[in-house]
Amino acid sequence: MGIPSRYEAFWAAAERAQVALDRHRFLEAFAFGGSEHLAATLAELVLTGAKRATASLAWVYEFEKRPQPRCGDLSIVTSWAGEPLCIIETTAVDVLPFDAVPEDFARAEGEGDGTLASWRVLHTEFFAGECARIDRVPSATMPVVCERFRVVFPPEAR
Repeated sequence: MGIPSRYEAFWAAAERAQVALDRHRFLEAFAFGGSEHLAATLAELVLTGAKRATASLAWVYEFEKRPQPRCGDLSIVTSWAGEPLCIIETTAVDVLPFDAVPEDFARAEGEGDGTLASWRVLHTEFFAGECARIDRVPSATMPVVCERFRVVFPPEAR
């Protein structure tokens, strides 16, 4: 998949600033969360450095027939309206049962109060909505894609 034309100027600016930025590693452009408010909140956490991980359901990738993130992938994080905010590089991916997601991953996600208990409450609700959308039943063993990332552009987050 190529970089969507609406993001070419943003990507070109990143290429001028980043010698190691490789457009062949582009995965997707996306907004975090399932609402405008959540997208803005989570993007702000990324831009301030508090959020360096994200979780998604493996079932969603299967349902949408799109690849799961892999180490080295580059993605454009956007606002809910699709405005580009930053480029992230996937640094690690683990697929784990929901009930096996570790505390350090919950902290890296930077949401809620940073505890695993808070992570589970927030993600139980979010994943229940995702499961309803794709006609699956949430469970403690549903496969969660635990993706860690770093911001590569702009080089210094706020």
